[in-house]
Amino acid sequence: MATGTPKRLLLVAATTGYQTKIFAEVARQLGVEVSLATDRCHVLNDPWGDQAIPVRFEALEESAAALAHGRSFDGVVAVGDRPAYLAALAAELLRVPFHPPPAVAAAINKFAARECFRKAGLPVPMYSRVALNEDAEAAASRVQYPCVLKPLSLSASRGVIRANSPQEFVPAFARIRNLLESPDVARLNDPASDHIQVETFLPGREFALEGLVTDGRLHVLALFDKPDPLDGPYFEETIYVSPSREPLSAQEAIIQAAQLAVTALGLHYGPVHAEMRVDGDRVWMLEVAPRPIGGLCAKALVFEDGAPLEELIVRHALGEDVSRACRRDGAAGVMMIPVPRAGIYQGVRDIDRAEVLVDEVIITAKQGQPVLPLPEGNTYLGFLFAYGETASRVEERLRRAYKHLEFEIAETLPVVSRSAVSVRTFG
Repeated sequence: MATGTPKRLLLVAATTGYQTKIFAEVARQLGVEVSLATDRCHVLNDPWGDQAIPVRFEALEESAAALAHGRSFDGVVAVGDRPAYLAALAAELLRVPFHPPPAVAAAINKFAARECFRKAGLPVPMYSRVALNEDAEAAASRVQYPCVLKPLSLSASRGVIRANSPQEFVPAFARIRNLLESPDVARLNDPASDHIQVETFLPGREFALEGLVTDGRLHVLALFDKPDPLDGPYFEETIYVSPSREPLSAQEAIIQAAQLAVTALGLHYGPVHAEMRVDGDRVWMLEVAPRPIGGLCAKALVFEDGAPLEELIVRHALGEDVSRACRRDGAAGVMMIPVPRAGIYQGVRDIDRAEVLVDEVIITAKQGQPVLPLPEGNTYLGFLFAYGETASRVEERLRRAYKHLEFEIAETLPVVSRSAVSVRTFG
């Protein structure tokens, strides 16, 4: 980047996790001054000693005004859906390029996104909102089956459940309602949590697209295959592999649909992570999130000269043209290790056997940490990464490595050793 007065970047994130740290490190390596805005303690002064600006995701407009007051930035980056909306509000006040707040609000609300897609002429399933306090049996009688129930604003398939009949719909509805009323969700005070979306189930294979939008135009960075069938009853993602093995015509149709969805939502400037299903020659857009792929998964994307995805996003946020960026030759894949059962994480065995089959094994779960599978859970036990000449070979290596991992999950707090049970995972 150009020398002279350092540019200033506002980084908005809900936590100081791996991806947030990578963004901060990349920016500093580029000579950029970084200010982190995060939802942490608001009583103590700088409790983490990193000079982060405290914000409140349950008071977004107020937090955006506080971020913009007396400050100036050259660019804004967000990690996560709600941080993206706060970033959009702040960017508008700061007069720096980003996605417009109404576009972000629509993108992170499943009902609003469906409305935008429908009005733009994109194919959409039958969908409706059901109030949280509505009688579930009455709602079940109006639905076409199979259907999928979804919270309007949660991400990463959290709370998403397939129902094949009214008898499955009623407990699924109750389960999602309990999730939305749980303390960690309820504290956000999101009006979208007052409803559950119900859609007809869409057949087909799923894909994910990573891109950057400049002045409303989508530049595709990668298209991922999701080789595991995602047919329910829950929709836990596991493997992403790129480049896609689909015929060029199918890839072009996916990219065209993603561009139409970007335009329909009104997304303007910044990263997007799109999800879609393909059934025959029809592309069903599931979502276009106004943020990059989450967490460690970005490690599956490496560009020429070894640049990580986070570097491209920072440079783009500061106005640099990165449209010539290309993925490094070869294939890459990531496997998000699912939580096999609820309990207390104790550890993992045979990790050395998995490490010889892939390029990297990262276990993110900590000993003594409560873990919960989907649909209530929102985390993984860790990640496997593999790089190679072909996507098929990468996928094979990920699956073989995963079969070796043996996770220990305790049913209750580990008071005695007999409380720990070994859970063998299979690909």
